[in-house]
Amino acid sequence: QLHLVESGGGLVQPGGSLRLSCQVPGFAMNYYAIGWFRQAPGKEREGVACFSWNDAMTYYTDSAKGRFTISRDDPGNTVYLQMDTLKSDDTGVYYCAAAPNVFRLCQLWRPLSDDSWGPGTQVTVSS
Repeated sequence: QLHLVESGGGLVQPGGSLRLSCQVPGFAMNYYAIGWFRQAPGKEREGVACFSWNDAMTYYTDSAKGRFTISRDDPGNTVYLQMDTLKSDDTGVYYCAAAPNVFRLCQLWRPLSDDSWGPGTQVTVSS
């Protein structure tokens, strides 16, 4: 499994912005899809955004479209999630995940426990 580390979470007011980062091992950059998932208290984990390294395609769930942007920084081996116009419903623990199956991770939004996961970063949207 890959060692992933998220950062950038925090407390933000509704309407504000945050940028999350996921540090990815360099050798994985060309072989894996990297996705952002979140889990709110008492709710199931859900997909947010995903990036396919081999064709540079990006994918978003309906809750993220138009507000969130996933991007990559090759020299830094980092995947970012820019989150704008945040709402209270965006509150949760955000995880990045890496998987070799782009279709399963980025279109079906079905990560597996055997995929690589970071420890998560807390995002709280509250006034």
